[in-house]
Amino acid sequence: MTTHRIENLADGIFSIAMTLLVLNLALPEVETGLTLTTELHTLLFGQTHKFFNYALSFILLAIFWIIQHQQFHFIKRTDHTHLWINIFSLMFVALVPFSTSLTGDYPNETVAKLFFDLNLFILGTLNVLNWTYATKDYRLVDRGLDPRRIAMGNRRDAVIPATILLAMVLSLIIPKWSSCVYLLIPIMLAHPWFRHKKT
Repeated sequence: MTTHRIENLADGIFSIAMTLLVLNLALPEVETGLTLTTELHTLLFGQTHKFFNYALSFILLAIFWIIQHQQFHFIKRTDHTHLWINIFSLMFVALVPFSTSLTGDYPNETVAKLFFDLNLFILGTLNVLNWTYATKDYRLVDRGLDPRRIAMGNRRDAVIPATILLAMVLSLIIPKWSSCVYLLIPIMLAHPWFRHKKT
């Protein structure tokens, strides 16, 4: 089977999930007795953590989408097991707006942070599984695919789950700042070790 239907479904779900993230941004009720300028400034400043969570989740979903796009550039066909790996992966993509809203509503709660972390950890692990399953014994990729390209993909895909494990540990210690660890992901992925060198 070809992969076109999976890619089309993934594009749709990613775009919807990324759009739904903005619904987490809402100002609370206006308090009486404040001037309009002071009031708006206060309300916007009070939502800083929600804007941060929105930007963070949007960027992380974009990274997941880019990685999936890179994987499917080499994955030429699919089978029943591979289909279900991707279906479960998309299920957790669709859950990201909810887990993001949870951390926005309860920014200092360890449970909210761990829920968000676990959501992304499962998604990252399924990403790893998707590439590993497809490339093992060249199951769903061309046999001429460079083994170095496969190894680079394994390193790249492992970055997210490894970083999330660190975020989960920090969620138990300093939940308010644990999400900052996710900023390491785009920095690490930009390193040449996680990028294929053109020959």
